[in-house]
This record gives sequence, structure tokens and C-alpha cells, in this order.
Amino acid sequence: MMRRMALVVVICSCVVLSAQPAKPGVLSADDVRKVAPASYFFRGQSASVQLRNSAGFRVPEGKLVLAGLVDTSGYASDVQAKYQGFLITEVKLDIEGTVLPPGEYGFGFSQEGKFLVMDVGANDLFSVSVKLDEKLAHPVPLKIAGEGGAYRLYAGRRWVSVKAE
Repeated sequence: MMRRMALVVVICSCVVLSAQPAKPGVLSADDVRKVAPASYFFRGQSASVQLRNSAGFRVPEGKLVLAGLVDTSGYASDVQAKYQGFLITEVKLDIEGTVLPPGEYGFGFSQEGKFLVMDVGANDLFSVSVKLDEKLAHPVPLKIAGEGGAYRLYAGRRWVSVKAE
């Protein structure tokens, strides 16, 4: 009888824990794999998403912001020059002072030190200046790091501030 009671308590605890909302903050690699698309449609084509170079964060309301690099080898050179990845947001974002509504976008970090955001038709929406983190110990192709109430979207040592509104 005691064993059955203990089993019921364990099962109920597991159900309660699994029903709790996910915590806000930077997503784990496992969480990113569960929600990131395998491919991303942009400018008339679907490109493979590089899951190892994808990241995201969850806001307190449970909504997500995802970013990831894609394989742009099938795109025209003018598109490849500015398009490196996807940005999917379920909330309004402030990117270096520019507001971006919820939606799906393409982005790129230019050689000129700009972060460019485009709609899915490759039409430029805005660009902002990037910052450089010379002290970053281990730069990777793409990552998101928390910074107080905002996040840093990194491409190597280059980054922009992203804040959910």
C-alpha cells in the first residue's frame, strides 16, 4: 500500500512539474532543436537551417524569439551578400532602438559593420550599427546571450542588442 502511495505521489509530482510553464531566458540547445525549423523560406527558396548555429530566448509570457544561420549556397550572390540567417519573433522587438513587429525575417551582418533585417521577400527593412566584443573568449558563428533585460545576438564577435517589448 505504501509503495502504491509513493508511486502516486511521484506520478503526480511529474505531472505538476511538466505542466509548469517554461522559464524565460536563453533557450537550451535541446529547446532550440525542438522549435527551430529544419528549413527556412526566404526570397523564393527554402534553405537548410544550421541547427548548431541557431539560438533563441523565451519571454516571461512564454513566447519565443529564434535566430539561426542558413545554407545560402543556392541564392544569388547579391542575396548571399546580405542574407545569412532567419529571425522569427512572436513578440515585438527593439533592435538597437528600431522596433520590429512579430513575424519572420531574414538578417545578415555586413562587412561594413551593419546588422540588416529584411522581410521574406529580401526587401530591406532597416539596418543598425553592430558592436564588437573584443573580450569574447570563444566566438561562435551565432549565439544569443542574456544581458539584464535584453539579449545580445552574436555573429562571431559582432553583436546587436535585442529586447522584447
